[in-house]
Amino acid sequence: MRDGDTLLIDLPASVRDVLGGLAAGGAEAALVGGCVRDLVLGLRPSDWDVATSAPPDEVAGRFPGSTWENPFGTVAVRDPAGGREVEVTTYRVEAGYRDRRRPDAVRWGSSLAEDLGRRDFTINAMAWLPSDLAAGSGRLVDPFGGAADLDSRLLRAVGDPDARIGEDALRLIRAVRFATRFEMRLDPPTEDAIRRNAAAAAGLSGERVRDELLRVLSGAAPPSRALDRMERLGLLAVLFPELAALRGIPQAKRLAGDALDHSLRTADVLPAADPVLRLAGLLHDLGKATTLADGHFIHHEKAGERLAEEVLLRLRSPRAEITRITRLVRHHMFAYSGDWSDAAVRRFVRRVGPDLLADLFALRAADDAASGVVDPRRGGWAELRRRAAAAVADDPLEAAHLALSGDDLVAELGIAPGPEIGRLLAELLEAVLDDPGLNDRGRLLARARELAAGGDQTHHEDGSGAAAPG
Repeated sequence: MRDGDTLLIDLPASVRDVLGGLAAGGAEAALVGGCVRDLVLGLRPSDWDVATSAPPDEVAGRFPGSTWENPFGTVAVRDPAGGREVEVTTYRVEAGYRDRRRPDAVRWGSSLAEDLGRRDFTINAMAWLPSDLAAGSGRLVDPFGGAADLDSRLLRAVGDPDARIGEDALRLIRAVRFATRFEMRLDPPTEDAIRRNAAAAAGLSGERVRDELLRVLSGAAPPSRALDRMERLGLLAVLFPELAALRGIPQAKRLAGDALDHSLRTADVLPAADPVLRLAGLLHDLGKATTLADGHFIHHEKAGERLAEEVLLRLRSPRAEITRITRLVRHHMFAYSGDWSDAAVRRFVRRVGPDLLADLFALRAADDAASGVVDPRRGGWAELRRRAAAAVADDPLEAAHLALSGDDLVAELGIAPGPEIGRLLAELLEAVLDDPGLNDRGRLLARARELAAGGDQTHHEDGSGAAAPG
């Protein structure tokens, strides 16, 4: 397919109505960007973007309920049927990018070709101009040869690659993502420009870097392909120095490679449907870069927890995401043997948290697979998973599961609310973790009276097991 060829499209009704409504008002309107790229590839777009010669106030006035709250001429047109909004952007020309993200000045453009010329890569600089909306017929507008680049699997910047990167440094990462997603090679001048400008990625906001990283991690291609390419281009050391530091850290694993290779393999094994869990796999061994001593990584999970939090804070990740990942890093080194008592299993579940078990076991399975380790049929973590599930289903694991409450202790023992009540509840929970049969109101009250009268120093088994080999 090439510039001017006819392209038939099965248009959603909402998109057809937007294109038709703009044309009825005398404006030119075309599909642009990623949706056209996907259509040329024979894929169904998830988003449909429209560019038009009509100014934004005219677009907003033509479609009731639409919103326009930005200086870039993009109007979000609501779908009356409740589907996804269609974004309509006025042709524009941009000038000056002092922050390497947003144009200093925007003026409305006069032509579709001019609008396409400001885009990042040729594969995203194509448009579809309708000729018969009812039939879904139109022609491809491809002034920069994007369709040919798709055919030859070549990712190429529109015009001067240094200029395109200078307009928005995020294009450094987008180049890697698109090349990975579509299995493309980089055009040599574009690749050289990425290497020259890699340091500019340091000025990107954490949110934008995180968004691109999660797109990589949620893609069908193994994320290691993108991250390997980022390393070769000099981007990994700029964006994720903690991860780049794992290069050259030796691993005593069945599978060849260093700590970075192992981390990338771990992320590959985890499901693309859960990119945050893949991110945990990517970061789980960050502590190995700073803890190697005599062939061992002493407490690398603790150092890794701190480093992972630093990375995630820099990415402006949501607090829930930071908590989930850092807890996984902290607990991923559990070691289990079949002689653990049921009380030890209960303590393991309590320490890790029932909410984290599925994630932790998934991470452990990926960690083992990336190491070349096969879990034994008996006494392995799969057995622990079954026993932990039984504990969650049947046993008291939290103070809230006790057969009495702090209010009961206040009423029965005459102790004022405060730290002493908390201490008693913690001791009672420890006793119940050892023996769930003690979780009876009368027996717990009797035990609480003994504790309140003289304290108790009973040893409770830790249940943690030895640390897994690093």
